[in-house]
Amino acid sequence: MGKIKLAQGVTLIAANTEVVGDVRFHEQLFVDGRVEGNLYAAAEGAGTVVISERGRVQGDIRVPNIVINGEVEGDVYACARVELAAKARVKGNVYYQLIEMQLGAMVDGQLLHDDGASGEPGANVHPLRAEAAPEQAEHRQSERTVEGR
Repeated sequence: MGKIKLAQGVTLIAANTEVVGDVRFHEQLFVDGRVEGNLYAAAEGAGTVVISERGRVQGDIRVPNIVINGEVEGDVYACARVELAAKARVKGNVYYQLIEMQLGAMVDGQLLHDDGASGEPGANVHPLRAEAAPEQAEHRQSERTVEGR
C-alpha cells in the first residue's frame, strides 16, 4: 500500500470512529475507523478512498480509485483503479478498469473487468448486483435442503 499519496483535501474517519450513513466526498477519503453506509466520490475529479488495515466498510463503494487493506462488505465500483493490499478482505463483487492485487488479499465475490472500450471509463461497470441464474438458484436451494436434514 502506498502508491497513492495522501494530500490536500483529505477527509479522515479516524480509528475508534463509527459513521452510520452514506458518505459523499471530494478528493480523498481515508478510513481508519468503521463506516456503515455507502461511499461516493464526487462525479467530477479523481476521488480516492484508502481503507487502512483497521478500516471497515459495510456498504457499496463507488469511486474512481481505491486502495483497500482492511475489510469491505459490499460491492466496489472503481472506474479507474483498484489496489488490494495484502490484508484486504472484500465480501462482494469488485468492478474495475485496472487492478493490482497483492499476495494475501481475499475477494469473496467476482472480479469484473471494465475495459473502457466505450471511451468513457466505468461506462461498462454495471451498477446492479449480479443475480444468480434460475438454475443456480434451484441448485443452491437443493443444497440447503440436503444440508438441513
